[in-house]
Amino acid sequence: MARLRTAGVELNIARVDALAPGESVLQYMGRCDQMRTYANGRCAPVCMRRAARLYDRFRVTVTVTVTVTERSDDVLNPADFRKDNGTAIRQVCSQFVALCRRLRLFSEALVAIDSSKFKAVNNSDRAFTQGKLRGRMQQLEESVGRYLEELDRADRSPTLVSEERTTHIKKKMRAIKAQIRRLQGIGQQLAEAPDGQVSLTDPDARCMATSSRSSPVVAYNVQTAVDAQHHLIVAHEVTNVGHDRQALAPMAEQAREAMGTEKLTAIADRGYFSGEQLLKCEQQGITALVSKPSTSNNRSQGLFDKRDFEYLPEKDEYRCPAGERAIHRFTTVERGQTIHKYWSSACPDVP
Repeated sequence: MARLRTAGVELNIARVDALAPGESVLQYMGRCDQMRTYANGRCAPVCMRRAARLYDRFRVTVTVTVTVTERSDDVLNPADFRKDNGTAIRQVCSQFVALCRRLRLFSEALVAIDSSKFKAVNNSDRAFTQGKLRGRMQQLEESVGRYLEELDRADRSPTLVSEERTTHIKKKMRAIKAQIRRLQGIGQQLAEAPDGQVSLTDPDARCMATSSRSSPVVAYNVQTAVDAQHHLIVAHEVTNVGHDRQALAPMAEQAREAMGTEKLTAIADRGYFSGEQLLKCEQQGITALVSKPSTSNNRSQGLFDKRDFEYLPEKDEYRCPAGERAIHRFTTVERGQTIHKYWSSACPDVP
């Protein structure tokens, strides 16, 4: 619930359920602390950043009250808390946006859309892809091979390998075989997963590449739309898709509905560039300004790329750097993308 106050920004837990069956007082207190930790760590930073901007500009303060109505079986997992209380968290954000609309903070129909990777509670060792599973299985099989060789050596020359070492090796072998059976079960889950990933602690999290890390991290991709005037978040969406190519039109539409405007201009970086998404924005009456990425490496090889050719829309043809005309030849579809082919008959040998 969001309401106006005269001073201060605070976040509190209104109510936590009483003792669960068989739960001690210490466990109950720990559960209450977990709810407070989640609210202050996950909900408070966003709400307080928004509230601080309101207070700086209008001396208006927002108090957010989080009420926990149902007990989660695994209170140590913030992912379950978010899932079980998602409706209440979304209502808080919706009421805050409605408050901003009443204060007429969204006078300019201009938003910037961007994404951030939020690390999940799922450890990277408990997130699997087909490649990672194959690598782990190969390591275990190599370990089994080394242990078998050592056992063979012990059989041939009992004096070279002590009995304690043989017992230890057999114990390690049993542990490795148990790990292999466990990974085989995970392999079955991977075969059924639509995106080829399985996260054991936080099932919705996925391995994603980030610009600041050399290796992927298990995270969520949080999409946000921020108004250009007051820098307030008007729409957000938590996704487990590692790229932004399909997020432009949905986020722009959410921002327009939240701001209550018919026309909207949305700005995004080149990671959002998609012809399909730009078309949807145009059909929805949204002006999307997205920088176009360069997907060709011809220039690094000393060749011309598409930027060196001038498009002539009235003739649907290109003018090459030598002044020759490259006319439209045919249209094809490759990997779901429509591709138009142009070339000039004056330069048949030019790649």
